[in-house]
Amino acid sequence: MTLFLAPFPTKYTTAPFSKIALTDYPIAFEKTIEIARKEIESIANNEAVPTFENTIERLDFAGEALDRLSSIFFNLNSAETCDEMQKIAQNISPLLTEFSNDIALNEDLFKRIKAVYDQKESLHLTTEQATLLDKKFKGFSRNGALLNEADKLKLREIDTELARLKLTYGENVLAETNTYQLHITQETYLEGLPEGAKEMAASLAKSKNIDGWVFTLDFPSYLPFVTYVENRELRKEIAIAAGKKAFQNNEFDNKENVKHIVALRHKRAKLLGYESHSHFVLEERMAQHPEKVLSFLNDLLEKAKPAAEKEIAKLSAFAKELDGIDPLEKWDSAYYSEKLKQNLFCLDDELLKPYFQLENVLNGAFTIAEKLFGITFKEVFDIDTYHKDVQTFEVLDFEGNLVAVFYSDFFPRKGKRNGAWMTSFKPQYIKGGINERPHVSIVCNFTPPTETKPSLLTFNEVTTLFHEFGHALHGMLANTTYPSLSGTSVYWDFVELPSQVMENWCYEPEALALFAKHYETGEIIPQEYVEKIKESASFLEGMATLRQLSFGILDMAYHAKSQTIDDVKAFEKQAMASTSLYPDVAENCMSTSFSHIFQGGYSSGYYSYKWAEVLDADAFSYFQEKGIFNQEVATKFKDNVLSKGGTELPMVLYKKFRGQEPNAEALLKRAGLV
Repeated sequence: MTLFLAPFPTKYTTAPFSKIALTDYPIAFEKTIEIARKEIESIANNEAVPTFENTIERLDFAGEALDRLSSIFFNLNSAETCDEMQKIAQNISPLLTEFSNDIALNEDLFKRIKAVYDQKESLHLTTEQATLLDKKFKGFSRNGALLNEADKLKLREIDTELARLKLTYGENVLAETNTYQLHITQETYLEGLPEGAKEMAASLAKSKNIDGWVFTLDFPSYLPFVTYVENRELRKEIAIAAGKKAFQNNEFDNKENVKHIVALRHKRAKLLGYESHSHFVLEERMAQHPEKVLSFLNDLLEKAKPAAEKEIAKLSAFAKELDGIDPLEKWDSAYYSEKLKQNLFCLDDELLKPYFQLENVLNGAFTIAEKLFGITFKEVFDIDTYHKDVQTFEVLDFEGNLVAVFYSDFFPRKGKRNGAWMTSFKPQYIKGGINERPHVSIVCNFTPPTETKPSLLTFNEVTTLFHEFGHALHGMLANTTYPSLSGTSVYWDFVELPSQVMENWCYEPEALALFAKHYETGEIIPQEYVEKIKESASFLEGMATLRQLSFGILDMAYHAKSQTIDDVKAFEKQAMASTSLYPDVAENCMSTSFSHIFQGGYSSGYYSYKWAEVLDADAFSYFQEKGIFNQEVATKFKDNVLSKGGTELPMVLYKKFRGQEPNAEALLKRAGLV
């Protein structure tokens, strides 16, 4: 298999998805690991005096073919997987973990890195070079290079087992999501459901060769059901099904996986000399230590809880008056929230959706990027994709130079995990005088088109698209020398700034006028709707804030101190008690499908969503002050945040852009909490 051993013979060296067979992956990984191993050995065994160039720089570019292969394989394992691919992933992950540990625990390599690090003050390095050197040294010292041989062996065993457990956890969540379906044969059970959602459910039933309507736990199917269907028992059924994913004492149960992952993370941290997994993780974050994170979360909780309690009381009273509901349960939340919003603002998603055709929203994001950052998007059809739904675009500057290749993948399907994310198939970097441009993708699960309607987005889906597009801009506009510092390779509690700040344009009349047009008439969204969108932006914000804080608090409860967890459900319930607004549902457990922290990279980092909201509210207030398309502010943001990746400390970059540290007042004001 030579396909992965040289640059792809394709346009912009894009991934030749249609040429790759599943059976190609095992041998390709075997070969590229072998090549990468030789590259590492040549650095470690170099007899020349260690220098920045022959050690640190070479190390950052080592394993390029393996990195490219890994990004393709694991991206597809999230977006277009199958049983065979998951088996391959289970076999490959231990090999990659072993190889990663072989590097981290290579004494000869670390000696060379340390030799360069010890003389860093006399090397006259650029800021980016100094950051890379610091990152490489810490990457080794924080991951076992200073351990004795017996402890290095323990670390290898822990990392191999963690890699396996995280994969299994994710596979279980996907399996549980795919297994469930709610099959309705009587239309009267669907009273209240919008026609578009009903048509989508009928289309799904038809694809399964059954009569009636089918609803799943995929968000475009699930959310309209719990938001609009009047039948409370059916809302309860599907809501409980969503809440008990991987918590059913069956082959896909994740309770033991949660316990083992948490225990192994703490064991690993202790082995490396840290008090807890959180202490280890946060050392390389803006927050720096668990106490600061907990203080941040509790401070926000103190400010948001009174508002949340007033909101839940108002919502409960409304539901009781309207339908005699008492007490209000979790499966009532979306339904009565939507009813109350309609009552207060005469506004609902069904009124707005005709103005948010997916193609128009995407083009709106493109136009806003063009106005702010001077880039254009041109759809092309000669770049290979992994599924027929995937679109490809050339991203160009005003001189016609390639900035990036952009992929979009918007609709749910069986082999795709839930949620929305940005990723890349190739990073940006400069090598041999050539600025290699990135290949960036956003993957979502939006409302698909039906036989009679195009894809019409809810307003929440609109902000999700802009959120992921913000991440994509961070990747596409990268302009650094080294791949490990490029694009979104930044501190985890800084990575959400570009994504969350982009959401703000969805609320601005000047921006909405660019893309919010009725899909049938072409009419621009009425000003009264725009005002209602802005007016309702902080609707039930106290409750929404408490929900986000509950996830961050649960994450820290698992990871900020070593402990023995006997009962995952009981542990979760106690950890989230301070943020609880609804009666507990015995059949449900958040932890067994909390993929962000148990499969993804957010362990001890879920707080970063709220942390980044402080940054984004402060950053956008600067745009508002000068004008939301102000070139001076946009250029500062591009030059000091989007293009710089992880080349400097986040607060240094932020202050270069903003001229000051962020002020939390902007967030509290925007959220209506002050």
